Amino acid sequence: MPDEVFDQIIDDVVSGEFAPGESLPSERKLAEVLGVSRPAVREALQRVAQAGLVEVRQGDATTVRDYRRHASLDLLPRLLLPRGELDPAVARSVLEARLLIGPKVAAMAAEKAGTRLGNALMESIAGLEGDEDPVLRQRHSLVFWDRIVDGADSIVFRLMFNSLRASYEPALAALATVMEAEVGKVEMYRAVADAIVAGEPGRAGRAAEELLTPATEAMLAAIRKLEAMP
Repeated sequence: MPDEVFDQIIDDVVSGEFAPGESLPSERKLAEVLGVSRPAVREALQRVAQAGLVEVRQGDATTVRDYRRHASLDLLPRLLLPRGELDPAVARSVLEARLLIGPKVAAMAAEKAGTRLGNALMESIAGLEGDEDPVLRQRHSLVFWDRIVDGADSIVFRLMFNSLRASYEPALAALATVMEAEVGKVEMYRAVADAIVAGEPGRAGRAAEELLTPATEAMLAAIRKLEAMP
């Protein structure tokens, strides 16, 4: 039950139902409205506070915080699909981050891991070549990048990748057509892998950018159309 209360409060904060600076209803009132026990509400509020979205003061009201200034990347999947509907602005941010981060991570992997990634990357590429299902190809691509992130040996990029992946995975089927421009070009994945294994950061970064740009630009164009719709 605390999970359901937690989800409800998070959704209300992200959607703007509860604005920054606003006081939440009392535990008793929330319990009545949501049809749950006060201990369930109390536990959920503690978790929301740990996520940085509210401030709980003993003996005082629970105040909503501005998630843009206090939340972490863990919130990203919820921001992307608030109440089950895609937020185009957040989707655009995710794509922009993907295009900026990917080449840098590939360059770092080439510098730090090099030949150690050879077998793992070739295994992912073999999966891309052997699978015709567009959703499965995207999953092979995610594994490919997961291994590159490991090679980059950066906890910051690892946590960022985890959040971006969690945002992206629910939309694999919906993105299958537009992502074919990327996951269908196995030779470009091989170019990234070859540059990493050769230990050439500059070439790895350029190859990663060439791989990621076409699908990213196609998706950004689709998002701009969505944003322009009345």
